[in-house]
Amino acid sequence: MNKTNTELHNEILDAVYDAWTALQQQQPLVHIMTNAVASNYVANILLAANASPAMIDNPFEAESFTRIAGAVSLNLGTPTSEQVQAMLIAAETANTIQKPWVLDPVGYGAILHWRSEVTDQLMAFQPTIVRGNASEIGTLAGKQVTGKGVGTTLDSSEVYQQAQSLLNHCQCVAISGVSDFIVSNDYPVIQVNGGSELQPRVTATGCALGALIAAYSAVTTPVIAATAAHLHFAIAGKLAAATTQSLGSFNVTFIDQIHQLNLEVLREHADFQLL
Repeated sequence: MNKTNTELHNEILDAVYDAWTALQQQQPLVHIMTNAVASNYVANILLAANASPAMIDNPFEAESFTRIAGAVSLNLGTPTSEQVQAMLIAAETANTIQKPWVLDPVGYGAILHWRSEVTDQLMAFQPTIVRGNASEIGTLAGKQVTGKGVGTTLDSSEVYQQAQSLLNHCQCVAISGVSDFIVSNDYPVIQVNGGSELQPRVTATGCALGALIAAYSAVTTPVIAATAAHLHFAIAGKLAAATTQSLGSFNVTFIDQIHQLNLEVLREHADFQLL
């Protein structure tokens, strides 16, 4: 007998509760290669969430560290030749030993050819989860769009159907935007609501979201990891914006809210629906 959307919603929410609890208990080590602009912020967000970030991005340590980490997060924001070598080693290693890893194809598209070719190479190692904005995911899925540098010119609601094709190469796709969409073969499309319009104005929030997805993927299934991380961010953004509309204060309060999330806050503010 097929489950109703209400039953599936409750099942997902219970799994998110379990994932958050596991994250607090296990404090997974996350092997992160991210961009130069984001590195410090990403580390602080993961520490606030009670995960353990390690910013190891050289090819000499990539394989050994991938083997001991709980999950890997690869972000192509400011790739260098050496970092790309490390990413390819980490992705191949993760695929070989079935370690969860998240790919954030920042800037994927016709303008930035080299990094887009690197993304194509990384996709061959079957990322567990692909995370990006609408332009990146739309282009990666074959919908020809024009990005604005590493930003997006599309709404996430415009591309989640196209993202289904990426499930041939990964287990889950997470599309961030005004609302976020989690695409998998496990559940109907999950739309996560909440957050704040101030979040995109804080450098590296998207990069940090990808790393938080990786942290959750160390303790739960891919679709629940993506959903839990997006809910964590959406709730923190919503509550931070309720306190302040000043950008600098919002940034500090957002990190505080990431840290202060608990099961009671999750129960009260988790806002998602199945499409």
